[in-house]
Amino acid sequence: MRIRPTARRTAAALVAAASLVAVAGPASAAPGSPGSPRFTDGSTSGGDPYFPAAGNGGYDVQHYGLDLSWAADGRLDGTAVVTLTATADLASFSLDLRGLTVSAVRVDGKPARYTQLPPGEDGRGGELVVQAAPKLRAGTTHEVTVVYGGYPGQPTDAEGALYGWVTFPDGVLVANEPEGAPTWFPVNDVPRDKATYDFRITVPEGKTAIANGEPVGEPTTTGGRTTFLWRATDPMASYLATASIGDYTATTRLGPDELPILDFVETGVTGDALTTTQASLALQPAMIDFFDGVFGPYPFTSFGSIVDDDTVEYALETQTRPVYSQVASETTVAHELAHQWVGNSVSPATWADIWLNEGFATYAQWMWTATRPGGATEQEQFDAVYAIPADDEFWSVVVADPGREGIFADAVYDRGAATLHALRTEIGDAAFGDLLRRWVTENADSTVTTADFVALAEQVSGRDLDALFTDWLYTPARPAGY
Repeated sequence: MRIRPTARRTAAALVAAASLVAVAGPASAAPGSPGSPRFTDGSTSGGDPYFPAAGNGGYDVQHYGLDLSWAADGRLDGTAVVTLTATADLASFSLDLRGLTVSAVRVDGKPARYTQLPPGEDGRGGELVVQAAPKLRAGTTHEVTVVYGGYPGQPTDAEGALYGWVTFPDGVLVANEPEGAPTWFPVNDVPRDKATYDFRITVPEGKTAIANGEPVGEPTTTGGRTTFLWRATDPMASYLATASIGDYTATTRLGPDELPILDFVETGVTGDALTTTQASLALQPAMIDFFDGVFGPYPFTSFGSIVDDDTVEYALETQTRPVYSQVASETTVAHELAHQWVGNSVSPATWADIWLNEGFATYAQWMWTATRPGGATEQEQFDAVYAIPADDEFWSVVVADPGREGIFADAVYDRGAATLHALRTEIGDAAFGDLLRRWVTENADSTVTTADFVALAEQVSGRDLDALFTDWLYTPARPAGY
């Protein structure tokens, strides 16, 4: 998840508000019409207990085609073609969108009526509710085209951190976690609804636009504006999408099995920050090779980075192309790379399960550090965490359910990693290694829960591990006896 180059941030309280419509459920016979479907309104909530205003119900998105045009004054104009499959009989459905004004909606090429619901008092939420005519039957697939535009500015999450489509004088950095994707496109913004993406991004000549996946063809320039095409063919959660714009220097190298590694460093990154960044990015092929041995083959079609000279002040594991604010340090690059397996390919079912992202990526970072000359071993890094005084508030976080205000707490990262080391010590290196590989390969491109991990750990080890997981994940106190 989000990690600063030098220090992590603790989230402030987050209260999500949404105007909820009845959840779309199974179709039933309409009165007087036995056997005919009863069409319902799709929910405006994806059901996440921490962020109920994020996501929607009644459909599953297959693909986003995003045609974006950005101007130097900060205006964004977009046309999104959302290919979705109805999972219920729908009279209406909604997409998350806030801070931007819709000018037209079409469903399968036909104009559709729509309503935009504003965010709640806390600034969270924001819905585009579309009336389907004809109504959508469960199991059918449709193209929804939304034309919209406006000035995203510099959106902030509930703790005041910049996120989503963040505009700067020289470009844009896009980092959506946890629910910032609606600041730049209409979306079903829940991790479980993964989709493929095509990006067409038009920017002032001289600027470069970077997105997930790989470039399609060469950029084209007409009338002082340049258009870049990108395609991401691997399923991706919406919080991992990016479409960053800036003055980048591009470097291409190959990783294991000739994996393309596409790095983009903004020209404003200079001095020690540039030296550190270049040294860290040069290690990416070796890191990929190392994590291939830990988790199994790299799960996507490319990797790389976007290093921006902005003031967002954190890094994020945007799929295939993590973003870094100001500098990319070695440990942070290792962390964001590990997320491609644990977090991006295998994603949390709800934000309560975020330790499955952060604890795993942090432990992977520990494992990489242990291979480096003079690097601390995993045990030494565990000992440093365990040495935190028992009365420190660090130990009060329930890692498997940290609350909305705790999803970026240090304990989610470090106590989560310590949980994995305690487990490794308990079941042995061989079983632990088998567990990590099976966890990633058996859950690729899907979402998971803490209960799923506990069940697999017990299956692989052949042991009852309730006491260990209760100590480390569910008890708001420092575990005793470790």
